[in-house]
Formats: sequence, C-alpha cells, structure tokens
Amino acid sequence: MKKMESRQEGAVTQDSTETQVVVFRLGKEEYAMDILHVQEIIRLLNITRIPRVEKYIEGVINLRGNIVPLLNLHTKFSLQTSGSEEERRIIVCQFDEVKAGIIVDEVLEVIRLNSRDIETVDNVYTSVNAEQIRGVAKVSGRLLILPDMKKILVGETSEQGE
Repeated sequence: MKKMESRQEGAVTQDSTETQVVVFRLGKEEYAMDILHVQEIIRLLNITRIPRVEKYIEGVINLRGNIVPLLNLHTKFSLQTSGSEEERRIIVCQFDEVKAGIIVDEVLEVIRLNSRDIETVDNVYTSVNAEQIRGVAKVSGRLLILPDMKKILVGETSEQGE
C-alpha cells in the first residue's frame, strides 16, 4: 500500500497529499498544526516573565535544562481563554533552530488532513493578521484554523525568518 501511495504522490501532487496534525483549542475555535513541528505536549510549567517583550510573549520556561520562550496565542490573536486550568497545555514546537512553546486551552486530537480540504487564507479572509494564518480546513463538519506557526515563531522571535 505504501508503494502505491508513493507512486500517487509523484503523479498527483495536491489531491493525494495528507498531513497529520495536532488539533487544539484556543478560546472557542479549533486550530491545527503539522505534527512534524511538534516536539512535545506538556502541562503548564512555572513561567519566568521577561520585561519589555511583546505582550504575547508570556516569558520563558525551563524544559529539562533548556530555556524555551513561551508564546500566548490568545494575546496575539486577541482571543479569550476558555476551559479549565487543568486542560491547558504547552505545545513545544521547533522550526529550524527556533524552539518555542505555545499555550493552548486544550489539545483535542491528532488527525489526518487532506490538502484538498484546505482553503487558503486568500480565499477566506483578507487582513493584516491573516498573513499568519495558512488556511482553514473542513473536516467532518468542523472548521480548523491553520496558523502559520513558522511565521509566528521564526518571523517574530528571530530576524532570520525574513
């Protein structure tokens, strides 16, 4: 079966591309991120605040001896938090050399997305903030927002992304 999928990917580029994603909740909306960039999912840890940083940067955490910046997408996207403190998680992501954690209200599941179920942001929404959204996916009657985590993390926490 894998051999057949490999041949199909070579012949049909967009129709057969599947991506495995982690689905999480921010406020009342559901978001999804490519699992290849997720290093781990952990409970909230003690956060050390850093003065004079952007409002959406919560601070840093000590993750097994590594200092990891922590972003709050609620603040970045102007969203209300929801759910209990017990459900909140940190998703630790890595893009190139940049590692950072994001605070989410709840991690829901891991699913597969087909590329033909994803609408690009240009077809859905036009605004300055939309440049940090890759698209919206339709899955089983649900809409999943796909943030461009590379732009959010690398573009905002490092000058090398531009």
